[in-house]
Amino acid sequence: MKNTAIIIPTRLGAKRFPNKPLAKINNIPMIIHVLNRAKESKAGEVFVATPDDAIFQVVEENGGKAILTKANHPSGSDRVYEAYIKELKNNVNLIINLQGDMPNIKPNSISKLAKLMRGNNCDIGTLASYITDKNDIIDPNVVKVHIDQTLKGDNFLGAKDFFRIKKNLNNEKIYHHIGIYAFTNIALTKYVKLARSKLEIKRNLEQLRALDNNMVIKVGLSDSTPLGVDTEEDLIKVSKEMNKS
Repeated sequence: MKNTAIIIPTRLGAKRFPNKPLAKINNIPMIIHVLNRAKESKAGEVFVATPDDAIFQVVEENGGKAILTKANHPSGSDRVYEAYIKELKNNVNLIINLQGDMPNIKPNSISKLAKLMRGNNCDIGTLASYITDKNDIIDPNVVKVHIDQTLKGDNFLGAKDFFRIKKNLNNEKIYHHIGIYAFTNIALTKYVKLARSKLEIKRNLEQLRALDNNMVIKVGLSDSTPLGVDTEEDLIKVSKEMNKS
């Protein structure tokens, strides 16, 4: 069994930008842009996991597959797990959690992560890109990943830490983390049974639950940095970027 599923967890209740999955970019809801990029990757069957009927209907109307989940989950990966258990448990052994607020992620980034996971032995895989704007280092909305070695080409290196702001970096190898995770089915099942860790809560970064419990997260290099949409200002910015392409 070598099947891969891409599951996009999304909900209407984001505090900073309510209803953002349905916010339109070029007259298309953001969640549909993400769904289409995932389909174009051809990495696996694509599903949207949501507690909201409005999102469910929009996805189905646009030719996608949606799975209704319960409303309260501590993280997107927990929502992904519910969808996996409900619909996919016996057919899938690699699950990609693709965040629903990256409408301009490149399909080849998604397919590259799936390929790296198939060729390496680790619990969780993710992606990062080079930091080109020094202001990103101090921007708490840009999540960073610390790796021991230089990230390049097709290497897949162990993550040391994830953070938003950190002092005294001392020439450490820091990259811009991209919000996509690939789990083996065994790792995802283990992850959701773990209690939320202190660092996960403090930094509001779900991947720290895995690191704090000695799960191995490896990082591959993305040749682009998709823009995450957390605010209406972000939506305007990403709309401009997508109009260029």
